[in-house]
Amino acid sequence: MGEIVLAVKATHVPSMLISEQPGPAHGCRQAAIDAEREIGRRAIELGVDTFIVFDTHWLVNAGYHINNNARHAGTYTSHEFPHFIQDLPYDFPGNPELGRLIADEASALGVKTRAHEVASLDLEYGTILPMRYMNPEGRIKVVSIAGWSTFGSLEESRIVGEAVARAVARSDSRVALVASGSLSHQIWENRLVEQGFNTISREFNKQVDLRVLDLWQAGEWATFLRMLPEYAQYCTGEGRMHDTAMLFGALGWDGFTGEAEVVCPYFESSGTGQTVVQFPVAGIPAASRPLGIEMPVS
Repeated sequence: MGEIVLAVKATHVPSMLISEQPGPAHGCRQAAIDAEREIGRRAIELGVDTFIVFDTHWLVNAGYHINNNARHAGTYTSHEFPHFIQDLPYDFPGNPELGRLIADEASALGVKTRAHEVASLDLEYGTILPMRYMNPEGRIKVVSIAGWSTFGSLEESRIVGEAVARAVARSDSRVALVASGSLSHQIWENRLVEQGFNTISREFNKQVDLRVLDLWQAGEWATFLRMLPEYAQYCTGEGRMHDTAMLFGALGWDGFTGEAEVVCPYFESSGTGQTVVQFPVAGIPAASRPLGIEMPVS
């Protein structure tokens, strides 16, 4: 019987790559890099054999989708930020058996989900960057799930998360979950984006982000989940925070207990709010309760 042994919300800001390089921005994201390396160290210590990444940089318009290749390998240049991420090699094994189980469970729960084993289906940088630091030697398997459903609902994403938990339980995998995305995500307008490299675009967003982190550290999960749809809307959550709905769906939603650990302190980047947070998997309930509330399409 498989098990979820680690769960995190993690930044994937491209400036982490810039932080590695010589120049005026060298070291600017070292705290985030160190935090994700620490998550990787913890994963190894816990015997993780598979990372499941909910990737807000993989946008889909219909249905839910899993990159389920047996091997993820290539050279990546970002269409969004080609000046930040270019010719970046990656190579990670996949876990097709687990991906198929997730698709089967989600579809059985009423959310059509497809697991694709297509060699030309590349990973997005919302998966590649966290894995660069958490899984640098490429030894741990990776399953990437599209974390931005433009016409799906947060409720459907919660169900996909529940399906992930059910699939893991049916498998023999020890899994780490990664919700890959920012908190608030209102990027600076074009004329201001360079000077706003280390700042947030709206003070309102920052204050809500900080309140969310307070709720997580206090274990106020039901309060956070009630505000999630409006948080995603008013603070322009990355990928409309479908990654976060999937994560909490897998953790048992409002039945989840325990207090989160902030591994990387909150920081501002190009208008957005970023962090790395670990959630206590001991707080996953034995049996998750159906939610029974409607969420808006996002």
